[in-house]
Amino acid sequence: MTRVHAFTDDALGDLDAVGIVTALHARRVSVPEVVEAAIARTTSVEDRLNAVAYVAYDRARAEARHPRGGYFAGVPTFVKDNVDVANMPTQHGTDAWVDAPRRRDGDLARMLLATGVVPLGKTRLSEYGLSASAEHPRLGPVRSPWSTEHIAGASSAGSAALVAAGAVPLAHGNDGGGSIRIPASVNGLVGLKPTRGRLAQDRLTREMPVRIVADGVLTRTVRDTAAFLREAEKVYRALHLPPIGDVQGPGRRRLRVGVHTAGPGRSATPEVAKLTLETAALLADLGHQVEEVAMPATPGFRDDFLLYWSFLATMLVSTGRRTNGPTWDPTRLDALTLGLARRGRRQLHRVPGAIRRLKRARRVSAAFHERYDVALMPTVAGPTPLVGYLDPTQDAELVLDRLEDWVAFTPWHNVTGDPALSLPLATAADGLPQGMMLAAGAGREGTLLELALELEQAAPFASIQAAFRG
Repeated sequence: MTRVHAFTDDALGDLDAVGIVTALHARRVSVPEVVEAAIARTTSVEDRLNAVAYVAYDRARAEARHPRGGYFAGVPTFVKDNVDVANMPTQHGTDAWVDAPRRRDGDLARMLLATGVVPLGKTRLSEYGLSASAEHPRLGPVRSPWSTEHIAGASSAGSAALVAAGAVPLAHGNDGGGSIRIPASVNGLVGLKPTRGRLAQDRLTREMPVRIVADGVLTRTVRDTAAFLREAEKVYRALHLPPIGDVQGPGRRRLRVGVHTAGPGRSATPEVAKLTLETAALLADLGHQVEEVAMPATPGFRDDFLLYWSFLATMLVSTGRRTNGPTWDPTRLDALTLGLARRGRRQLHRVPGAIRRLKRARRVSAAFHERYDVALMPTVAGPTPLVGYLDPTQDAELVLDRLEDWVAFTPWHNVTGDPALSLPLATAADGLPQGMMLAAGAGREGTLLELALELEQAAPFASIQAAFRG
């Protein structure tokens, strides 16, 4: 198992984003020093991780000399390559067309950059974010720093790999079926999918029939995630949701926790189920009321979600030339995208019914959370796959079946719109991180963050530096 990280004795040290802010305010380091360190670190690991889609180092150096305001002023980051950032292309992980640099920031980027972060460029994802593994037919796979023989998850794989390796302290991701939480699990990170509508979003995601995509960040500490949401809320306030505020410590109230070891239609492997119950026992030791219960789901949820996922692929392919211009070439799409699009076209008549049923999931989840404050389950149902297992150039039906086995738990929260958080609380027998996921009712990110801070204190997260030495 080959591990790689970029932590070293430079301006970044082993600091998280909040630690960098503190060091900058104390003048122990400067913004140019911090940004230059992040560029050097990224360069040192990129040949092994394959995580970067677009480099904007000169822009970052210029911004470092005159950083914008915001709490995170001067903190280096990356943005996933499916949101618009001015003067950078938005390629969506595909070779199907050549994008020109965008003229202006999208709504998400405006909110993100207003917190003060300095973007070093964009990170790689699976084609259109449709797969849980970023394995590009031409560019190759994004690899986990915990083991370069294994995938880094998806679709926010590039962001997760760089944060886990220590290149930057936090990076943008988004999540339409688990794409913040899955790479968080694979790479030993904190990954929160916020409540639907909590943060600003680009138009494409706002206009989905079922708004399954949510944006956020991948971090190494709970306090970084909490600080990001606090600062983002100052820029963009979701008036239909209760504010998160400044979460800085564990909550006092003991919670009712429902534990799931089986998702809709698929169960966790015996090892992952055992790790989940060990996390449940930790919660019980901390005084929470824990009960193993069935995961709520609408009838036929798994089939309806796959149909909706296929419908989205159909729309992307059928509108490709109109949306992306004359360079559009659908023959350069990977087999998984094309297979999903074919599946969607064959079943277009069933899509309206699937959308109606998926929208009922909110009521089912709300009823569950009247009884339980929080749900605990594994983020993914089994161990991290080796590179090639989910290769999108293989037969699409084979890859889809493998994806459904692995990604059994995360899509539910995309459909309900509820917040869900993956924490690096477990380690599999092969030595790789295994995320545990906490979910709460809509608008209850504060509850998840308070519980996460308590768990982080009780069971400190594994360090890739320590694993590297071991």
